[in-house]
Amino acid sequence: MEEKNNGETMGLVLEGGGMRGIYTAGVLDIFLEHGIYFDGVIGVSAGAIHGCSYVAGQTGRSIRYYKKYCKDKRFMSFRNVIKTGDMVDKQFCYHELPDVLDPYDYQAFENSKMKYYVTCTNVDTGKAEYFQITDMKKQIDLLRASASLPYVSKLVEYDGKRLLDGGCTDSIPVNAFMKMGYKRNVVVMTRPRNYAKEPELGGLAAAYYRKYPEFVRALKNRHKAYNNTRKLIRRLEEEGSAFVISPGEPLDMGRTCHDPDQLQRVYDIGRGDAVRQLGNLEVFLEKRR
Repeated sequence: MEEKNNGETMGLVLEGGGMRGIYTAGVLDIFLEHGIYFDGVIGVSAGAIHGCSYVAGQTGRSIRYYKKYCKDKRFMSFRNVIKTGDMVDKQFCYHELPDVLDPYDYQAFENSKMKYYVTCTNVDTGKAEYFQITDMKKQIDLLRASASLPYVSKLVEYDGKRLLDGGCTDSIPVNAFMKMGYKRNVVVMTRPRNYAKEPELGGLAAAYYRKYPEFVRALKNRHKAYNNTRKLIRRLEEEGSAFVISPGEPLDMGRTCHDPDQLQRVYDIGRGDAVRQLGNLEVFLEKRR
């Protein structure tokens, strides 16, 4: 299908959510199948993981390898946490899998016209940082950092910075993307529209990350930042500068899942939601300001 021209500042913002992010993979595969592309893509955590396959144009890759390896303890398990300090095995997930087992198309990524960004959290400053990835192989640690969940992941060091999951500080970076120049955005969320985040256990953060007080503060205020972003997105929708795709009800899937059938179920929900929104999405993409 002919690629659609979406304007100079059309962005795609992808929320995270652990295994729940396979919903986003379903949405993105529909985009690829219908030739829907953007000028820039920014992903957080699982959104970053699935977003990179989208930028490389690899339809079906995410659901394929998630289903195949979800029961492999190297893919994601608490055994890994005990053995290595990381829930996700670094060598397996970020090297063996994309380089050998289910090859990632690095060249297609580099040739893509879409700019690609990931969101990470700097644990020293307690602030979100946004990195453009231009060479996925050389910058793979930025992707890994964006998806490194707190408490079950080691800090990822990159260019002198200590980084973790971008969702700790900016789960849906639509405001940051707008500041970068992407004034109109499609936002894919993995929670229903009426979802509101509850406060986290502050004592755990204070004990676990006592060396990083700014990060502790960010974790304590995470729910406020998240809920405020939700309010912003609703306002942007009303103004016509944001288009949201999100599940109509809770996906009933946690951050981890080892059941291929459940992964397929949530992936199919994402596909279905995207298909139902195609007509309205076309109208949004064709509008100019």
